[in-house]
Amino acid sequence: MSKKRRQFDRAFKVEAVRLVTEERRPVAAVARDLGIGENLLHRWKQQFADHQERAFVGTGNLSAEQAELRRLQRENADLREERDILKKAISVFSDRKK
Repeated sequence: MSKKRRQFDRAFKVEAVRLVTEERRPVAAVARDLGIGENLLHRWKQQFADHQERAFVGTGNLSAEQAELRRLQRENADLREERDILKKAISVFSDRKK
C-alpha cells in the first residue's frame, strides 16, 4: 500500500514562507504546525527567495526558461528522427544500385 503524494497549492506555500520570513517564526515550528517537513519548507523558502512572484508556478505553468528548454528538446528529438529517416533512405537507395 503506497501513500499518495500530497500536493500543495501556491497560496499555501506562499503563506508558509510568509510565516517564516515576515513573522519570524522558526521553520521547525511552522513546519510542525502545517504538518510538513522542515526540509520542504526550507526548499520553498529558497525557491521564493530566488524567484519571488514566479515561484511555485505549478504543473503545466512553466517558467520562460523551462518552456524554451522543453521546446528545444522537442525540436532536437524531431531533428534526430528526421536524420535517422534520411539515413535509412540513403541505405535503401544505395542498396538498389548494386
